[in-house]
Amino acid sequence: MKLNLREIIENPGSELPFDCELQGDNLDFPSIVAYRSAPRATGRVFNEAGVLRLEGTIRSDLVCICDRCMSEFDTVKTTPLSAVMVDKDDDNADDPELFFLDGNEIDLDEMLCTLFILDMDSKFLCREDCKGLCPKCGRNLNLGPCGCGKEIDPRFAVLEQLLDT
Repeated sequence: MKLNLREIIENPGSELPFDCELQGDNLDFPSIVAYRSAPRATGRVFNEAGVLRLEGTIRSDLVCICDRCMSEFDTVKTTPLSAVMVDKDDDNADDPELFFLDGNEIDLDEMLCTLFILDMDSKFLCREDCKGLCPKCGRNLNLGPCGCGKEIDPRFAVLEQLLDT
């Protein structure tokens, strides 16, 4: 979706609200099984003393797989949005923090997808204290202990023989 900013570019203090759903194949992540609904972005683009800024949030309802125990879980992710939009020139062409205008327009979909991806968690956990899976039998340790005994470090095997006597 292209957002025409002509009305606010020349009027400091003016703003343009937006409310849209994110679409795209680039929203696929290995730990996300499904989106309960398309991620929804709301916010505004405003002219602050001649600088165009975007502020808002993206809210998404996700079904994820825990990276430790492999269980599916539901979560809600809220991504805060903050970005600066400028005309591209030689001084700012390499600045990764800026988004560039295409004339009087900005590609809102591309910008919002980029901000969403950059804020994505690197690890998805069903809960903070997830115990994961037993490395021997594969049992989910969140459901209780498994029957596997503790593995003795082979360097201490001789010492364990002393305890057996």
